[in-house]
Amino acid sequence: MRLDWEERPWGSWHVIDVSKGYKVKRILVQSGCRLSYQTHQHRSEHWVVVSGSATCTVDGVTKQISPGESIDVAVGAAHRLANLGVEPLVVIEVQRGAYTGEDDIERLEDDYGRCPSAVGVGLGGRDRC
Repeated sequence: MRLDWEERPWGSWHVIDVSKGYKVKRILVQSGCRLSYQTHQHRSEHWVVVSGSATCTVDGVTKQISPGESIDVAVGAAHRLANLGVEPLVVIEVQRGAYTGEDDIERLEDDYGRCPSAVGVGLGGRDRC
């Protein structure tokens, strides 16, 4: 079985395991970076911080998560993972749902120009890519 991985402007992700109904990833977020504010139609996510400090935004509510702590993201919830700390952030992400493909992403805001209509929109913005 070939496990996917990808470099992103904010860091990288590596699939650890995948099977019907779930996918497990190791996510590395570099200091000062954040993922897009996004939703998924077909999956929920559970984030566990391994190292670093995560700033998690879910449906407009922001919470700091430390190593050993976790947070749940329901299907359809707008969410973002950010690293405002000085050391790299490592998170284990467990995705659950009938479909866990990388194209199940609706970006609402993105710092890296991957969603031109949403660049610069506040966290409550609903512009779509």
